[in-house]
Amino acid sequence: MQQGSDRNGPPPGQTPPGSQPPGRLPPNRQPPGARQQDGQSPKDRPQKPRPLTTPQTLLRLTAIGAIVLASGAAFAYVGGWLDPQRLTPDRIVNALEANSGVHEGFRRNHAKGVCVIGRFESSGAAHELSTASVFAPGSTPVVGRLALPGGNPYASDSSVPIRSFALMFTSANGEQWRTGMNSMPVFPLSTPQAFYDQQLAGRPDPKTGKPDPQRMQAFFAAHPEAAAFLAWAKTAKPSASYATEGYYGLNAFYLIDGNGKRQPVRWQLSPLDAAAAPAAQPGHDADYLQTDLQQRLTQGPLRWRLLLTLGEPGDSTSDATRQWPADRPTVDAGTVVITSSAPQSDGPCRDVNYDPTVLPQGIAVSDDPLLAARSAAYAASYERRTGEGPPQAAAASPHSTQPERAQ
Repeated sequence: MQQGSDRNGPPPGQTPPGSQPPGRLPPNRQPPGARQQDGQSPKDRPQKPRPLTTPQTLLRLTAIGAIVLASGAAFAYVGGWLDPQRLTPDRIVNALEANSGVHEGFRRNHAKGVCVIGRFESSGAAHELSTASVFAPGSTPVVGRLALPGGNPYASDSSVPIRSFALMFTSANGEQWRTGMNSMPVFPLSTPQAFYDQQLAGRPDPKTGKPDPQRMQAFFAAHPEAAAFLAWAKTAKPSASYATEGYYGLNAFYLIDGNGKRQPVRWQLSPLDAAAAPAAQPGHDADYLQTDLQQRLTQGPLRWRLLLTLGEPGDSTSDATRQWPADRPTVDAGTVVITSSAPQSDGPCRDVNYDPTVLPQGIAVSDDPLLAARSAAYAASYERRTGEGPPQAAAASPHSTQPERAQ
């Protein structure tokens, strides 16, 4: 089991314990060709809303708690930076299974998803900030995965408002950059221990099938750092398309230039089709996101701008619950172009572990403890699901598209 960094993270310039040197794939993380073992216009003056009653408040906390659990599953911020006396990746993956059930062959998080294939067209604008070849002008192949958070591969696409987008960039020199992004702007919790406690607090009541609202209320009261996420969750609604969502990396990293200068960075994908109407209406289709994706791709590629937000002194690199100020400079690094999709049961993303600590030379992890946690948990989940065999195609969605035609 891979070990992660300590509570305070690695000193600048050092690789956290258990991670690999830049650009090298950890053991059992081969490219996908080899089978591994392991988203009113009021007519009258707005009226002040009435205060919620206690029952209404508890019901809302229950709903928000479900969203928080889904976001946690989206990231699987578990293990890696772990006190062996208190926490292990397997214990937290067990907790996730207890909340969502065991679905053999599927990821323990992001269980429902679809593979996507395309390329990254670099603008070259970020190349002066990083020696990573992916930022040099040109095109880099990508294998990605669009997914719904949570451990249930049969969940309806309208069950949670969060959508996820993972990408693997493979440069001509063999280096890889793997990243996972989600459609919320902040993460609710800042440490793996808090995530584990959240899983315990959110365990469904056998009688209702939902988290106990009073237990969730007590959990949030003990974690004020979740306030920004909870404010977002109160108004978040499930999107009708993967293509119109923006996706946030949330964790901080470092870009390293040719002189060794380290620039704090967070990245996000901004959709170029944000205003487009959904190609498929949700209706009663539990898989409408994949239906919409398939229909859009038959009409042409989908595109997102890759934006790099540059941190400044005083901006936290270790706390994913805190956004950086909106006035931070942003670099348009290029465009992610998705040209086709394939079922996750046998598509090119099936055997990819989207470990966010797999990085090329020129990009390095920060002191955020959640990064090493994600790495360790993804490895534990990967080992379980690949030992069980591939996911069943019926649960993964039959939709697929062929590569783009002439543009």
